[in-house]
Amino acid sequence: MKRALLLNAVNPKIGGVLVRGKKGTAKSTAVRSLAALLPEVTVVQGCPYNCAPDDRQGLCARCEPGDDIAQTVVRQVPIVDLPVGATEDRLVGSLDIEAAIKTGNRVFEPGLIAATHRGILYIDEVNLLNDHLVDILLDAAAMGRNYVEREGISISHRSEFILVGTMNPEEGDLRPQLLDRFGLAVEVDSRFTLEERQQVVKRRIAYEADPQGFMEEWRQAEEDERERVRRSQTLLPQVQVSDDILSLITSICAEYDIDGMRGDIVMYKTASTIAAYEDRTEVNAEDVREAANLALLHRQRRQPFQQPNLDTGQLDSMVDDFQGRDRQREPSDRSQDQDQGEGDSEPSDLTPPDSDSEEPDSPQPDDSGPGSSGQEEQFEVGDPFAVRPLNLKPPDKRSRRASGRRNVTITDSSTGRYVHSRQPQGKASSLALDATLRAAAPHQVGRRADSGSGNAILVEPWDVREKVRESKSGSLVLFVVDASGSMGAQRRMVAVKGAIMSLLLDAYQRRDRVGMISFRGTRATLMLPPTNSVDLAKVHLEEMPTGGRTPLSAGLFKALEVIETERIKDRDVLPLVVLLSDGRGNVSQGPDSPLDEASAAAGIIGADKIPSVVVDTESGFIRLGMIQPIATAMGAQYLKLEDLRADSLADAVRLQMPVIGEAPAHVD
Repeated sequence: MKRALLLNAVNPKIGGVLVRGKKGTAKSTAVRSLAALLPEVTVVQGCPYNCAPDDRQGLCARCEPGDDIAQTVVRQVPIVDLPVGATEDRLVGSLDIEAAIKTGNRVFEPGLIAATHRGILYIDEVNLLNDHLVDILLDAAAMGRNYVEREGISISHRSEFILVGTMNPEEGDLRPQLLDRFGLAVEVDSRFTLEERQQVVKRRIAYEADPQGFMEEWRQAEEDERERVRRSQTLLPQVQVSDDILSLITSICAEYDIDGMRGDIVMYKTASTIAAYEDRTEVNAEDVREAANLALLHRQRRQPFQQPNLDTGQLDSMVDDFQGRDRQREPSDRSQDQDQGEGDSEPSDLTPPDSDSEEPDSPQPDDSGPGSSGQEEQFEVGDPFAVRPLNLKPPDKRSRRASGRRNVTITDSSTGRYVHSRQPQGKASSLALDATLRAAAPHQVGRRADSGSGNAILVEPWDVREKVRESKSGSLVLFVVDASGSMGAQRRMVAVKGAIMSLLLDAYQRRDRVGMISFRGTRATLMLPPTNSVDLAKVHLEEMPTGGRTPLSAGLFKALEVIETERIKDRDVLPLVVLLSDGRGNVSQGPDSPLDEASAAAGIIGADKIPSVVVDTESGFIRLGMIQPIATAMGAQYLKLEDLRADSLADAVRLQMPVIGEAPAHVD
């Protein structure tokens, strides 16, 4: 992580860093510490764009050549935090309301992108930032200019900055298109040795006891690193990349099947920067090896649930082959590299364990009586179906109280994200004060002259704007899984887990939140609280044990409890209950019979109009059909396990998810 940050400090054109890691891995601390290691910058005093006085071609309109720019100031590199809730006008800039009111002219007020020019723009939890804002940021960083076209203003300005984003993968991932726009990406391991833990604790305690003394102790090390960065920046233009090295770079990108050319270009820039940082003017194969590890990890094609993992064995093989050929051509010049990269590649960690041995089918436990088997078994996950994307109704422009993550639509909820403004049709539902003032500001000089009013600002009805909000409160897919002993018969749990995996794959693509409840024995357990991380759901699914009796009602009541809790947090949440069971409930939570209690719980779900799908896992020639009345009471879409093809499952969920105000139809 530190290496990637320092390389961007030397060469911001690399394109920034994405730091992925779990909480408590010092991601934010490292980023905020970077500013102290960067050389100070000279800026034109009072310039909102941090213009460099010696860059005559890059001066803004306020500091154009010919103007007096003798007043300069030397200061630390700016570091700007971008809040997750920032709006577009705050990011790119907007109309200066004060200037418009006083003069009647449209004057641009720079935003956060302008403030971070020649500095660092830091986004904590970048995966939670609106995709639209991420696109704007990445475009500005890639082009080096911020283009603004809004509110009658057309302007562009320099925007060269180091973009650093941190994220916790457990809270959801970025779209691949956005991942590719970050120059480098690193994974921060949360595992520390005992010595590392002790060292962290000692330094933290020492800092809290004497902050000034602690900083003084490290001042010389910081100054040495700052000088090294400055020296590397000076040396970077002199670094040469031979045709052979360029061939190695492109060969590696082709071997890893990297889409587009951005990976090749970033590797080139990164390898050159590594050479400069190591005080060399020629890029070697080891620089390319390190650059590949930093630039390709997040650009590889991955299947859903596949963790980022660069095959270092293949990379080492290619670099070693190149070094071997190079040593044969120039043995005297390359002898220093003989001991580098000689290790054999290790077997891939992704190789699954041997699962050829299968347990024989056990007889189906009799769930109708007290003699049910309590023995636990753990079944592997069956092959997932190729679930088609769950394409719901296309987003519309009508106001809705609830809109899921699948359908980002305009909402009249006051909790939605304020995206822009519009002239209201009739009475404004939510006054957009900022937009109203911007609309009225340019006309104030004329209005005051015409009316003779002494009011600070005169607003006409046609100036009024209302807020347009966009809701992305998530769709929640809640799996309620029968993990009783009867599910182990004929290895039905293997097929059930495969079916759940199919829906998890779709949830991964749609960025839905998922939760998982299992019921067996005498109770139901919330195995996975609602989360954006479908990777966690996959882990819990693989580890789900099977055995014991069937407390069906407990599973349904637990689902109601989870949904009620989520609705308190977000009233617009759109839940979907997916029940997978044979319906042979034989344990109740109260005095009623197990089936009556389960029917009552199902009736509550149906009365609450909660969209649901029931998957009948019963198999064999003789079927009792005990889950069908439960599905009817829930108002659920009913499917049999053997008919659970990809298209059937997708159609079932597609029919249920958009339903907000009416009970779904029962289908036999």
